[in-house]
Amino acid sequence: MPSLRRAVFLDLASLDLGDLDLAPLSSAFDELRLHEATAPDDVAQRLQGAKVVITNKVVIDAEVLAANPQVQLILVAATGTNNVDLKAARAQGVTVCNCQGYGTPSVAQHTLALLLALATRLCDYQRAVADGRWAAARQFCLLDFPIVELEGKTLGLLGHGELGSAVARLAEAFGMRVLSGQVPGRPARDDRLPLAELLPQVDALTLHCPLTEQTRNLLGAAELALLKPGALLVNTARGGLIDEQALADALRSGHLGGAATDVLSVEPPVSGNPLLAGDIPRLIVTPHSAWGAVEARQRIVGQLAENAQAFFAGQPRRTVG
Repeated sequence: MPSLRRAVFLDLASLDLGDLDLAPLSSAFDELRLHEATAPDDVAQRLQGAKVVITNKVVIDAEVLAANPQVQLILVAATGTNNVDLKAARAQGVTVCNCQGYGTPSVAQHTLALLLALATRLCDYQRAVADGRWAAARQFCLLDFPIVELEGKTLGLLGHGELGSAVARLAEAFGMRVLSGQVPGRPARDDRLPLAELLPQVDALTLHCPLTEQTRNLLGAAELALLKPGALLVNTARGGLIDEQALADALRSGHLGGAATDVLSVEPPVSGNPLLAGDIPRLIVTPHSAWGAVEARQRIVGQLAENAQAFFAGQPRRTVG
C-alpha cells in the first residue's frame, strides 16, 4: 500500500543546484522521490502511488490528474500556478498550495543592481577595460560613457505590493523620489497615477506587476515615447508586460537612456527574441535569475515543507484556486 505521505518532486533541478538543505522537505513526508527533471510524457507515470506532487514548472493538467486519482496535494515551488489546471484540481478535490514572498530581497536587490548598472554604464566600462581602451587612455581615468546619479531622480513603480515596496525602500535609500502608477485591472487609488501622468515625470521606471490580459504589452511604443528622453527602464516582473520590439526600437533610436530586463515573453528564448539582437545599445538582459539567491531558494524549501505539514494537520496554508 502506498504511504499516505508519499511525495514526488518532478523538477528539483529547477530549484536546487546542490546548494540547498532539503532536510526540512524530506522530513515532511514518509517518502520523497526526487527527479531532476520530468518530460511531459513521463509525468503521469511518475506520480503513480504518490499523494503529494511537488512541481516548479512541470505541467499538471486534467489528464495527469485523472490518471492519478490518489493525488491529494499539489505543492508549487513558485508563486505562479499557471502550470497547474486549477479547475481540474478543484473538481478532483486536490488542494493546491504555492510559495509566496520568498524572493523579495533577491529580486529587489537585482532590480537595484540593474538600475545602478544602467546609471553607471557598468557594462560599457567593463567592456572598455577588456578591450584595452583604459590602457590606451591619455589620462588616469576613462569617462567615455555618461554617468548619472540616482540621488534626486524620480523613480516610477508599476506594482507596489511587497516587491514594489521593497524596491521603493532601496531607491529611497539612494535619495530617489518614488511615484506609483495605476496598474490596469486594479482598483483606482488616489496615490496611484494614471500611466499617462506617471511616465513623463519619471527618470527611471521599474515593473513589479503580474502579467494579465489587462497588463499584457502595458508598455508599447506609445507609452515608451511618453518617458523622458534618457529615462531608464527595468523589468524584473514578466516579459509580456513590454512590447519587446517597441523597446528595441526605442533603444536604437536613442530615446531611452537604457533598459534592463530579467524576463522575456518566451523563456527560454529558443526561437530568439527582438531583445537578443546584437545591435541594441544600452540594454542588459539577465536570464530570469533575479529570484535565484540561495537564501531565496532555501525559503522555497521551507515553505514547501510548511505547506505540506499544514495540509497534513488539516489546516492548509497558501492555498490557491
